[in-house]
Amino acid sequence: MIKNLSFKNFYSFAGEAVIDFGLGKKPTPSGYDIEVNRERYNKVIAVVGANGSGKTQFLKPLAFLRWFVTRSFLGTDPDHIIPIAPHRLHGEESTYFELEFMLKGIDYRYQLELTPRAIISEALYEKTSSQFSYLFKREKTEHGYSFKQKGFPFSKPQAEKLRGNASLLAAAHSYDVAEARPFIEFFNHIETNIISSGRRPFQHGAVIRAAEQLQKTPDLLKQMSVAMSKFDLGLDSVDIRELARPDETDKEEQVFVPFGTHTTEDGRSFELSFFEESSGTQSAFVLLGPILRTLQHGGIAVIDELDNDLHPHLVPQLLEWFEFDHSNPHQAQLIFTCHTPEVLNLLQKHQVYLVEKRDQSSDAWRLDDMTGLRADDNLYAKYMAGALGATPEL
Repeated sequence: MIKNLSFKNFYSFAGEAVIDFGLGKKPTPSGYDIEVNRERYNKVIAVVGANGSGKTQFLKPLAFLRWFVTRSFLGTDPDHIIPIAPHRLHGEESTYFELEFMLKGIDYRYQLELTPRAIISEALYEKTSSQFSYLFKREKTEHGYSFKQKGFPFSKPQAEKLRGNASLLAAAHSYDVAEARPFIEFFNHIETNIISSGRRPFQHGAVIRAAEQLQKTPDLLKQMSVAMSKFDLGLDSVDIRELARPDETDKEEQVFVPFGTHTTEDGRSFELSFFEESSGTQSAFVLLGPILRTLQHGGIAVIDELDNDLHPHLVPQLLEWFEFDHSNPHQAQLIFTCHTPEVLNLLQKHQVYLVEKRDQSSDAWRLDDMTGLRADDNLYAKYMAGALGATPEL
């Protein structure tokens, strides 16, 4: 479970920005609460704002940390530039991340400071009693890196020689350090449709990749089939078949293709390959994959432009999956951006962030941080009237 994330000098955010899932004691309990050790946290957070305000950049840190912690060691060359960008007016300054999360009942804090060319510092802390104690610290020096560890048995000589564009956690995992595995699994459970350039564009190949993942998990495929039929796309069920097709060299390759069954009112039925379905049906199929995996295994789904692939009337149905224990047994979390202000009718003020760009720098705030905004206020009406900010200037 993610408790909070702060970051600074990252893309359009020059100053510090915070994504806080914590509730405190004041908000009225809702179905979107996670209670741990008498503290409450959000299951769902919506991010709303005008085009170009920085909504995607607000979610990018979670997508970047997933990649960096799990894949930066084996997935990059030694001279590879780290795929981040500081604010254009602060290009000579470093970027900073701090993530607090809970894993198997224990609180951890991960800190990372870096530039596109090298890590400046990386550290992992574990909460013991009321304080955090480091598991490891890695800091850049004139001749490489210094390294300290307590209970994280990665070789000191290896750590100090580790190249500057790779996470120590990723390297430790590749060297079979057992203590790194739980953290790799945690970050791998950040499911997202965001890449370094922004929201991952829809491509037909994504349908095949999603089908290949689903055919390996029959329970998840069943959930997908039920979900697609509930979303009133004219489908009764979804099946996946392995078919042969020519590759770029005209050799046969096996691919997995989803098929939808359609039934008329008088009982007649027929099948269509998903490549004969609408682009909306295809994109919904791809989008639901990471969301359903998050609900099945736990973790957090980080989804940009949720309403781009789903009709706004379907968003409440999706949010309900995260609300109830029977559909969300592992207390999975969801954070998403959208352009549909009606989402303000579905959530409370502590479950909504607004993002606005001021003087070429993005700023974000949670609605319960606004003075004078009451719990029973009509958030949608106030937003549409411009009283909350984060609306287009027309």
